[in-house]
Amino acid sequence: MNPKRIYLCGPIMDCKLGEIKDWRTRAKERLAGRFILLDPMRRSFRDNEIDSANEIVEFDLQDIRDADLILANYSKPSIGTAMEVFYASHNLGKFTIAFSPFEFKNCSPWMARFCTKITPDLESALTYVERHF
Repeated sequence: MNPKRIYLCGPIMDCKLGEIKDWRTRAKERLAGRFILLDPMRRSFRDNEIDSANEIVEFDLQDIRDADLILANYSKPSIGTAMEVFYASHNLGKFTIAFSPFEFKNCSPWMARFCTKITPDLESALTYVERHF
C-alpha cells in the first residue's frame, strides 16, 4: 500500500521564517515514514516577478492535485491558504484538516465550510491524521 500524500498548506506571505517553517518541520518529523509530505517551501523562488508568481501558484496547485489530503495552518487569515483550501475541497473533493487557535464562531465561514475538520492545534491535527489515515 502506498503512503498517503499530505500537502502542507499555510500562510507564507508576510510571515516570519519561523511561522512558515516550524509547524511544517514538526509535522514532517511526526509523520515521517508513514506519509509523504508535500511542503511548498522545498522550492526556492528568489524574485517576485510575475513569472515566478505564476510558477509558485502552479507548483502549489500541482502539489494539491497530487495530495490525498490537505493539512492547513489556519493560525491567521491568508488569501493563499484560503484559496488552496477552497481549490482542494470544493474543486477536487479533498479531505482538508485545519488547525486553528480561533474559536469556531471566529473562524471565517469560508474556512469552516471548506475544511472537513478543524482542530484547535497542530498536535490535535496530527493525531487526527494518524488515527484516521
